[in-house]
Amino acid sequence: MIKCVSIFFNSSIFFTDYLCRLEDNIYNIDFTRFKIRDLETGTVLFEIAKPPNSEEESGDVDASAGRFVRYQFTPAFLKLRTVGATVEFTVGDRPINSFRMIERHYFQGRLLKNFDFDFGFCIPNSRNTCEHIYEFPQLPDGLIRQMVEHPYETRSDSFYFVDNKLIMHNKADYGYNGGL
Repeated sequence: MIKCVSIFFNSSIFFTDYLCRLEDNIYNIDFTRFKIRDLETGTVLFEIAKPPNSEEESGDVDASAGRFVRYQFTPAFLKLRTVGATVEFTVGDRPINSFRMIERHYFQGRLLKNFDFDFGFCIPNSRNTCEHIYEFPQLPDGLIRQMVEHPYETRSDSFYFVDNKLIMHNKADYGYNGGL
């Protein structure tokens, strides 16, 4: 079974070198739901959603807390070929003509894969859902073993652009030793 064992949100762990400020998100894009599923079996591997009205009720929460996510998966996750990542997000009162995400995954500083996804046009004051398909690189067994043995040394940067201008930068790290 390939399940996400845990997830941890924090803005101050490991990463402080963000390439833009929170204020650069002038479009008020807010990610509200995220799901990962194995496309070969249809199995949902991970799903999380923001509670409704979480902004109004959490006045003293660190505003940058959503910029970093820590995932923990089982080693079997590294053997997957194709996953679908569904994101749900809201947009503020400005139209977005060209919304794009570039995501880079690294292990110990070595680039594993670069993904480039285009969300396209987003209507103002809208809730949007999009599924991106990730074709995973087939990794050598030795590299998989190292990634399992060195949790959280696999990392990613997600860069979000509107009209080719960087407006958001999020980071994550990954452990593949869940269930061991």
